[in-house]
Amino acid sequence: MKKNLETLCIHGGWHPTKGEPQQLPIYQSTTFRYETSEQMAKLFDLEEAGYFYTRLQNPTNDAVAAKINALEGGVGCVLTSSGQAANFYAVFNICQAGDHFITSNNIYGGTYNLFGVTMKKLGIECTFVDPDWDDERIEAAFRPNTKCFFGETISNPGGNVFDIERFAKMAHKHGVPLIVDNTFATPINCRPIEWGCDIVTHSTTKYMDGHATQVGGAIIDSGNFEWDEKFPGLTTPDESYHGLTYTKKFGRAAYATKLVSQLMRDLGSIPAPQNSFLLNLGLETLHLRMPRHCENAQRVAEWLEKNPRVAWVNYCGLPSNKYYALAKKYMPNGSCGVIAFGLKGTREDAIKFMDNLDFVSIVTHVADARTCVLHPASHTHRQLSDEQLREAGVAPDLIRLSVGIENVEDIIADLQQAMDKM
Repeated sequence: MKKNLETLCIHGGWHPTKGEPQQLPIYQSTTFRYETSEQMAKLFDLEEAGYFYTRLQNPTNDAVAAKINALEGGVGCVLTSSGQAANFYAVFNICQAGDHFITSNNIYGGTYNLFGVTMKKLGIECTFVDPDWDDERIEAAFRPNTKCFFGETISNPGGNVFDIERFAKMAHKHGVPLIVDNTFATPINCRPIEWGCDIVTHSTTKYMDGHATQVGGAIIDSGNFEWDEKFPGLTTPDESYHGLTYTKKFGRAAYATKLVSQLMRDLGSIPAPQNSFLLNLGLETLHLRMPRHCENAQRVAEWLEKNPRVAWVNYCGLPSNKYYALAKKYMPNGSCGVIAFGLKGTREDAIKFMDNLDFVSIVTHVADARTCVLHPASHTHRQLSDEQLREAGVAPDLIRLSVGIENVEDIIADLQQAMDKM
């Protein structure tokens, strides 16, 4: 029976039968027992499915992964220890030393540094492009050794909307997959696979959790990309598994299977079962929280747009916004609760405004039930110069406001009193 997203949020992934717990249990065990050596050997040879060590598979983790996979419409999902780990693994699963990939330049600052600095040390080069450039200029970035294109549905912290269908067609034209970080929109408001995206990533720390209780990530494989000789890690024998070839053995699930059996085996960035349990509790109300986040953010964005102290507002739900048409195409029911805006004045004025806030919290977190605020130039992106900030699509005066699910009148009142004290 096909289920709607609201039902999947609650029932997806865990299907208890007679005498089993209604709530997903926490399998807090590093290892799992078998009766014979042969049973264990078949698991290590990928001849049979089962549990033997939590670094590779765990029933709690797998149930939550199955729920997220169902929400995004993929063929396989792998949970990771953080959103950063998810983005790293998503790319590293198909890139090796000497390879190249392309990414939007307005992605999250941590991912920007991961791609532009850390992965470069591994011999993997990244080219940053502005998604607002024309096709000819962006396509000039593709090379013979390009292995993927990466973007965020809604950029963090700038709030720009990524044209998924456009870049999926462009990536496929050059024989590579499109990877989209769907953290801000969540599958409640956007399902990138339906627009041609091949691999979806999430920081499950954000809206999926929704309560700032755990750190985690997820990678969802659409199963739609046709892996060829350009991706030898998937299409040639893996000597660490007795010459097994992932595409031949696992078909559409080749990418996700390699990610678990090779990368998790060797690098091990897994979530604890306790964290997956907490994530699952958040997922059960995701379909209820997202509409409230969007409704509140829309009201706040409209208020900011009319405020004489505000220099600019970037929220794709505003009819005046340059991404409004894209937002309506990909997210007709709402985008997210994150607003980017700038105050008239200096960088110090932005800091003073945030210091005057009452219950709105200054935290590095975002996409929480609680309203929170951050000044990227002073916090998450403070390693960048003003010029580098602009290159990354982050204005030096940008304030990232993550609108929670409190009473919207209280949120606006707190913003107002903080501005009045400036």
